[in-house]
Amino acid sequence: MVYRAPVADMLFTMSHAAGLTPAVYPDLADSADAILDEAAKMAEGALAPLFRIGDTDGARFENGVVRTSPGWREAYAQWIAGGWMGVTAAEDHGGMGLPHLLNAACLEMWNGANMAFALAPLLSLGAIEALAAHGSDDLRARYLPRVVSGEWSATMNLTEPQAGSDLAALRTRAERTGDGAYAITGEKIYITYGEHDMTDNIVHLVLARLPDAPAGTRGISLFLVPKFLVGADGAIGAHNALRCAGIEHKMGIHGSPTCTMLFEGAAGWLIGEENRGLACMFTMMNNARLAVGLQGVGMAERATQTALAFAQERRQGRAPGDPAPMSAIVRHPDVQRMLVSMQATTAAARAICYMTANAIDLSHRAETPDARRAAQERAGLLTPVAKAYGSDIANETASLCVQVYGGMGFIEEAGAAQLMRDARIAAIYEGTNGIQAIDLVTRKLGLSGGAAFTAELARLRAALTGVDPALAPRLTEAIDALERAGAWLSQRLANEPAAALAGAAPFLRLFALALGGVALAQCAQAEGDPQGRWHVLARFFVFDMASHAPALARSIEDSADALLGAAAFLEA
Repeated sequence: MVYRAPVADMLFTMSHAAGLTPAVYPDLADSADAILDEAAKMAEGALAPLFRIGDTDGARFENGVVRTSPGWREAYAQWIAGGWMGVTAAEDHGGMGLPHLLNAACLEMWNGANMAFALAPLLSLGAIEALAAHGSDDLRARYLPRVVSGEWSATMNLTEPQAGSDLAALRTRAERTGDGAYAITGEKIYITYGEHDMTDNIVHLVLARLPDAPAGTRGISLFLVPKFLVGADGAIGAHNALRCAGIEHKMGIHGSPTCTMLFEGAAGWLIGEENRGLACMFTMMNNARLAVGLQGVGMAERATQTALAFAQERRQGRAPGDPAPMSAIVRHPDVQRMLVSMQATTAAARAICYMTANAIDLSHRAETPDARRAAQERAGLLTPVAKAYGSDIANETASLCVQVYGGMGFIEEAGAAQLMRDARIAAIYEGTNGIQAIDLVTRKLGLSGGAAFTAELARLRAALTGVDPALAPRLTEAIDALERAGAWLSQRLANEPAAALAGAAPFLRLFALALGGVALAQCAQAEGDPQGRWHVLARFFVFDMASHAPALARSIEDSADALLGAAAFLEA
């Protein structure tokens, strides 16, 4: 399975759907294609060849030490030599200071090439943002440059055995030691790259509770807990009182060590304020949620490339109108349906993720405070959609890839099964997609009294100007359905919250269909559409997928009672 980074598609999507203009991105006017070409060389040359190796010869836990897959350490050395960890980090800390939109394409490449490897830098990127935004001057000076360079990696420690996504149930303790530090004690599970052999130090960001903290999430604090203590001069000192107790044996991403971490009075330093750790952690989590959406896009792209290559070579049956006695299966209409569906949904998910990255950039780059605030709210509104839709599409395209392969897809040696196994986790971690839908409906739909959602609807309607007249009516129906469903959910939240939550997941999918459909229609009308491919993808997405939008709106309104009525026998 050969992966090729779709640089041309990435740049096309950035320019025609996500807002890559010289006015907003003068720093990318002459360099975006060159940077992405270099990223593609890294993805294709160093990471993609290790994709299968990571699956068959995954991370190992030996005598308290985690050994990564063969070739991992060498690839990581290439990674940091290229400076890829610091694409968006501030230049003051050794980063490139480039836009999130550009890094979104890089993240897609890393994950399309090798998702298990790319999980290591994914967590470090979020830690960089959290530490830069909330860390003390001393912590930033001592740790940021070496995490930005990639010399040290970082993790996010939230989950505990008794508390999955319910952070209010955390039990890890933090006790003041009197010297400005804290002693951290507790167990964390599912910690990605919590221990490994690729860097000299690992910087853990850990949620814990002080003895006098308020109950629930209001009493959570965030701490920096390094594997090795670091002196004021930056020198690595003694091993901290923490260890990896083991790694999980997972369904997929075998090359990524998922660790159980024990903190046994480990020295930690407060990030932000006491009992305000959740706000600090969300800086990291929101970064990670968009990254997981892009992870899904990368995996969907790889599954699509894999299925298309197989369908062009595999011969079976005789397609209608084919003079050959046996056709390549790519000529059969049902296989074409699967392949075009994979291409269209991947392109739509990419556009949504890139639009989200653009909104993050505008929250820093827009000219006025009001414009920056509006962009920040748009980023908040789109983030759950990007995470959930991108990861759902990864699962759907990976499943279709297996289907295109037929019986061979069910055989491990063919390789399609790994795509399905690796992609499955993306809809679960960094907040399950159900949690993303709940966040969208209960928090983001009501931002600024609903103004952010209203502005997005207006943006979608304005974008229809100039699109294919055959597509505009269907897209108008999708936007109308989104508006109607949003109003219904907003009304129910006040008095019937369970009914609103029952419709949260279909509402998120409805939102994605409207966003993705409009984005592809814009791309289809742009100059430079090679061979009309974008026009084909837009028409298929609008007529085959976005046409479901009115039905989704009706299901949100009509099915809540039936769903809630099922509780009696589900709980019996």
